[in-house]
Amino acid sequence: MPTSVSSSITSALGVGSGIDISSLVSSLVSATREPKEQAITGRQSTNSARISALASASDSLDTFADALNSLLSGAGYSGTPASNDTSIAAVSLLPGGVPNLPAQLEVQQLASAQVLASAIVPGATSASAVGMGDFTLTVGGQSATISITSANNSYAGLASAINAAGLGVTASVITDNQGTRLVMKGATGEANAFTLEKTSGDASLDAFTWDGTTGGASRLTQAKDSIIVLDGVEQHYSSNTIDTAIANLRIDLNKAAPGTLVTLGMNEPTSSLRDLVVEFVDAYNTLMKGLNTASASGVNGVGSGVLNSEAAVRDMKRQLSQMMSTDLASSGAYRNLVDIGVKTNRDGTIALDTDRLDAAIAADPSAITQMLNPAVSSDSNPGLAGLMDRVRDAIQEKDGPLATAQEKYKKLAETLTEQLSKLDEQMTDYQAQLTTVYTKMETRLAALKATQSYLEQQVAIWTNSKDN
Repeated sequence: MPTSVSSSITSALGVGSGIDISSLVSSLVSATREPKEQAITGRQSTNSARISALASASDSLDTFADALNSLLSGAGYSGTPASNDTSIAAVSLLPGGVPNLPAQLEVQQLASAQVLASAIVPGATSASAVGMGDFTLTVGGQSATISITSANNSYAGLASAINAAGLGVTASVITDNQGTRLVMKGATGEANAFTLEKTSGDASLDAFTWDGTTGGASRLTQAKDSIIVLDGVEQHYSSNTIDTAIANLRIDLNKAAPGTLVTLGMNEPTSSLRDLVVEFVDAYNTLMKGLNTASASGVNGVGSGVLNSEAAVRDMKRQLSQMMSTDLASSGAYRNLVDIGVKTNRDGTIALDTDRLDAAIAADPSAITQMLNPAVSSDSNPGLAGLMDRVRDAIQEKDGPLATAQEKYKKLAETLTEQLSKLDEQMTDYQAQLTTVYTKMETRLAALKATQSYLEQQVAIWTNSKDN
């Protein structure tokens, strides 16, 4: 049966096809958006990986440098301070670093505290009355009033009142077979000399006084500073424990010995310098292998590192490798790591010739110690930790390749975020345009459908007329 004119027109116009404009527009927008969005998000993923990898490289460098500093600051690799005559002066390490030793010490005088004692009163006890009235206790320019009333009129009461004054003078009551007396003791040091003067009250209180020269009490010990001569320089201190004469060193004075020199020095490290170099090589290689993996070029793109061709990583590897030949000491047979058996491999890692290292340590252990971990680092003798800090500072400098790369990827991240935002705006506009176009099309289809209906009626009329 031949196709009717009406069915052909209906098929051509798509009338009754049930076109979903919303779904059609959504599909068209997605088809346009997806490839553009995937390209941007793909770049975002790569860029984020690069930012993370650079941060990881910088953190690894910090971890390496900090661990090396911590390791070398301990007594295991720096040695322990020692005195050749502990009966005169003993020494110990304080936190903060390695003392600048050796040094020559002469102890001319020990610090002492002022001690006063009242006369012994046979038959008296701590509860015996001492009289009532007031004293003025003075220590180093500070004064306090000591009052004896009926409530505390006793040796024990007077001792308690002095102790409660809070000026560093300690009073105690001593009772033995001879009788009872009050003993007062200040802190060590000339500045802590004290006086106890009666300002009012019973005459019996005079037995406890001292004006700095005389009094009813007897001065058993005079307040004095310790006097030392350290490397020819005379120094005075209020205590026999001295923490400030040499940085990071405590000196305990045990006996005055005028004219006798005590040598303060450092014992040899208890940990092996060989172990130190081995640990350094292992830690360095861990860091370098991580950088190699991150910057690997791969084969035909396969196995490439996220930081492949990144100049900042090449610069970091270059500066690290230069550590091997950089002088740690300005003179002597052993000046750098190469001299003691460290060599660089083709991939940037390092290897250690332990035979050469052992020979160097055996030949001159003091020189190796001073080169790797000097007591006081300097520009010409920075030591291993000092050199590592110097390299770290250079790699992480404000305008260096690492900082520049990090800033570059940070800005790219911002740009890609802006591109995604702009794509959202573009696709919103595109969707609105398509919706307008297909809505108009729907309107026209409705009009054509009405025309189609009219034509169908006319065709029917023509057909009926022919048949009749």
